[in-house]
Amino acid sequence: MKLTIERAALLKSLTHVQSVVERRNTIPILSNVLIEADGNTLSLTATDMDLTVIDRLAATVGQSGATTAPAHTLYDIVRKLPEGAQVEIEAGGEDSRLKLKAGRSTFTLATLPREDFPLTSGDDLPQSFTLQASELRTLVDRTRFAISTEETRYYLNGIFLHAAQSNSQPVLRAVATDGHRLARVEMPLPDAAKDMPGVIVPRKTVGELRRLVDGIDDPVEIALSETKIRFAFGSTVLTSKLIDGTFPDYERVIPAGNDKVLEVNCKIFAEAVDRVSTISSEKSRAVKLAVHDGALVLSANSPENGTAVEELEIDYDGAGIEIGFNSRYLLDITQQIEGDAAQFTMADPASPTIVREVADSSALYVLMPMRV
Repeated sequence: MKLTIERAALLKSLTHVQSVVERRNTIPILSNVLIEADGNTLSLTATDMDLTVIDRLAATVGQSGATTAPAHTLYDIVRKLPEGAQVEIEAGGEDSRLKLKAGRSTFTLATLPREDFPLTSGDDLPQSFTLQASELRTLVDRTRFAISTEETRYYLNGIFLHAAQSNSQPVLRAVATDGHRLARVEMPLPDAAKDMPGVIVPRKTVGELRRLVDGIDDPVEIALSETKIRFAFGSTVLTSKLIDGTFPDYERVIPAGNDKVLEVNCKIFAEAVDRVSTISSEKSRAVKLAVHDGALVLSANSPENGTAVEELEIDYDGAGIEIGFNSRYLLDITQQIEGDAAQFTMADPASPTIVREVADSSALYVLMPMRV
């Protein structure tokens, strides 16, 4: 194998694939990236057996071939090469090592046989539809903060993506919850997605996908079965196993009878929560909201740090209520609200509260209260 490629193009492609590779691997080949050169194309593939990323880019190929090389080492080398450098890569000689040259720099890397690299199966994924990259970013950004990190409840360790009905209209809905808060975001359902199965996309896949679609405008083709999902855009393909589990009936935790409606300026409210929570203990992070006619009083106290109180003027004429929340969770939710006004719909200090953006009904958040 022999090829020449511009450093910036190679670095961009390695950036796409290398983060899939775990730093510690009991299987040596999984620490490597598969490098394949054919025609005028260089293809890079990385996998952790659950998640696979393939990136293709143009290169001047002198001799076709394939090998594997340590992913993180190769990435670090290319990252440190001077901008504008032409990178020559050669492999397949008698010592089966990979040689990389750029200017006066020469690196020789140990390789493992291409045959050892796991086969990326072209599984039949019967359902496919297309979303704009911006739509996919919205679904991910507004839900992933609520993904559970509790490994025992593995079925909550991802985003539940499924077709649903909202006001008699078909929608594509993304839901995530960790038992303390729930995020639900929806958008019009693409026609081709009407028969899609409900799937749980794992947390690591969500993170990699969000990184890969950052700043791109390409449409993203999504293909899926009940066990796998594939995202294809530009020259990149990400394929992942899905979480084999049943997502809970989240509709049951969205309260229907909350009658106390509070509207606040989201930015002013979030800044006040952030200030007051400076006092709250690291463990509980509790902030109390006391709502009365025309006033919202935020307060926090801790035996070690003292107390904090801040009052906000609001338009509220319902019955008074005092309710506590984890300040971190409150801030996570308010960060998802892009408009000026947020609406809190409450029932009592022990029941879940609904938070949504006043001007945008596509996203809904549920937050469990705390005792304070």
